[in-house]
Amino acid sequence: MGQKVNPILFRLPINRQWRSIWYADKKTFPKFIWEDYQIRKFIKKRLESAAVSKIVIERAGNRVRINIHTARPGLVIGRRAAELDKIKEEIMEIVEKGREVLVDVKEVKHPELEAQLVAENIALQIERRVAYRRAIKRAMQLTMDAGAVGIKVRCAGRLGGAEIARAERYHEGKVPLHSLRADIDYGFAEAKTVAGKIGVKVWICRKEDIATVVG
Repeated sequence: MGQKVNPILFRLPINRQWRSIWYADKKTFPKFIWEDYQIRKFIKKRLESAAVSKIVIERAGNRVRINIHTARPGLVIGRRAAELDKIKEEIMEIVEKGREVLVDVKEVKHPELEAQLVAENIALQIERRVAYRRAIKRAMQLTMDAGAVGIKVRCAGRLGGAEIARAERYHEGKVPLHSLRADIDYGFAEAKTVAGKIGVKVWICRKEDIATVVG
């Protein structure tokens, strides 16, 4: 089952936390889910170049707190927090009127150990017509140099513009998907190429001491 289950979901709440932290009744639950989806979609599109690894949404009463985890906090905040204020105003249009919106920016200190950022980096390089093998090997090397226990990458689609779509896997170090104690991060990204979409999946096994730093 290891390859069929999302490793982050599989480890809730052992060594992973939910990315939507709130409780709602039957009436408001669908509304909150839809709002969270729209907020994440907007932030990912707006901050495409800011290397956003995850967005955590907390709700308590009328307050909505959004924590943006990014490797480039300067791009998100902007000069004199002007960019952050614009983002906050646009989010206020998505959420229900009368709710207080708070936006916090948290820096990702080890972007090489964030599976989502590694997957997005590989996808971006493929879009820029870099040879997919070279992009994957380079990303894997940087992750291992950063202190990861292991990394696994799966690339699927019309690789290299081939007629028939195929999938290729690359593996280095240990990635024990069945070990619940293992801190495994998972990320997925899509490269939009001329030949079609290429999916990139990344699994990273991090050391315990690094895991506490990354969160």
